[in-house]
Amino acid sequence: MNRRARLIAVLVILAAAALGVISSTQVWLSATLRDGASEPLQVAGADAVALLTPLNLAALALGAALSIAGPILRYAFGVLCALIGGALLALVWPVVVDPPVQSVAAAVTEATGITGIGAVSDLVSDIAATPWPAISLVCGMLLLAAGAFVLVTAHHWAASDRRYRTGPAPRDEDAASSRPHDAIDSWDDLSRGEDPTSSTR
Repeated sequence: MNRRARLIAVLVILAAAALGVISSTQVWLSATLRDGASEPLQVAGADAVALLTPLNLAALALGAALSIAGPILRYAFGVLCALIGGALLALVWPVVVDPPVQSVAAAVTEATGITGIGAVSDLVSDIAATPWPAISLVCGMLLLAAGAFVLVTAHHWAASDRRYRTGPAPRDEDAASSRPHDAIDSWDDLSRGEDPTSSTR
């Protein structure tokens, strides 16, 4: 269960963050303008929520680091993951419930050259949302839940794999000296040009 808890936490964080990054590149909002444009203005997730991509990339890196983190860092990463998830919920929720003009303002300014929230608001007649904001909201919920899960279960996790430890690894000579000298060791001695029958052994 200890290894499974770590695996579940890491996989959920990585999956939610990766989907969040993908979401940031997709069309979130479709803004209809009053200037007579025939096609609505398409707004990507990264344009609707400026911090969407950085937060999800941070969660992605955190999930990878969590797989080898020691006891103290597990709790720090758990807190950070929960904070990232909470921040995503706070930023994405307004876009899901009722997309504000601020979410499309940058895209409208780039397309028309009109600046200022008041002027942009007068220009935009309607804002429709795609399913991607809701998907990103679910990703934020998963990150928040995963962070809480890490904080609750981290003290039960097994130690990191030995290859990630900073302490010195046991030497082959020490391992060999702890058991009787056998025929395989004699062949190894011969391959190194040593005399296995030497009295020093």
